[in-house]
Amino acid sequence: MHLLLTLALLATPVPTTTASYAVYDRVTHALTGRDVHRPIRSASLVKILIAIEQLETRGDDPRIEPMLRVSDDTAASELWVENGWEQLVVRTARRLGLQDTRPPEKRGMWGYTAVSAHDVVKVYRYLLEDARPHVRHTVMGHLRRAERCAADGFDQSFGLPDVTTRPAFKQGWSGFGDPVKPCTDRPRPRAEWDLDLTSPAMHTSGTCGFSIVAVLTLHPRGTSYDQAAKRVTRLTEEVTKYRC
Repeated sequence: MHLLLTLALLATPVPTTTASYAVYDRVTHALTGRDVHRPIRSASLVKILIAIEQLETRGDDPRIEPMLRVSDDTAASELWVENGWEQLVVRTARRLGLQDTRPPEKRGMWGYTAVSAHDVVKVYRYLLEDARPHVRHTVMGHLRRAERCAADGFDQSFGLPDVTTRPAFKQGWSGFGDPVKPCTDRPRPRAEWDLDLTSPAMHTSGTCGFSIVAVLTLHPRGTSYDQAAKRVTRLTEEVTKYRC
């Protein structure tokens, strides 16, 4: 698998794309991956933590659905503030036992939360194995019904939903400007350590078959959304081969 991943990355037009990934087999309990503890900015993956914190400490909220299904930034920003800003990350990281997750240096920039492939997988394991049934069903239910078009007009069907069957997934992207060809008729505006805060980031994460998958990537400046999406999809296909 490592040889195939290397060849896939070398085949990309720009060889400086960096990637880390983790795959957890829920049957054998084996975790495989590369650079699984590498810190990388979360982009919208942190929305899963926002949803968990809201559900576990404040209860149901109608904004959770658009935040998870269409990655709505306005809903995320409101829930971020109401749940204590960066302290939300501190609390959930401690509660879930996350090793590499850190709050953003600028408290208003929730997408600059640091995560790792290892911790993203652990979040899904928490949801599937330890969370209260209502929390599990709410979050995973929305991720199973995630839509192709995000609230900001980007097509979020890259990665797991493109190469696997019926996954529950949450995507993340940052640094691509506005969509060239919006996936929705009326795009909504987006909210905006030694952590790369400038390179375009694109992540795919979720569950498929008996596996939990997290693929986190950074791309050179100037990379288009479509170029990054193709690279992430190609890498995800190699990572999930014979697993999902």
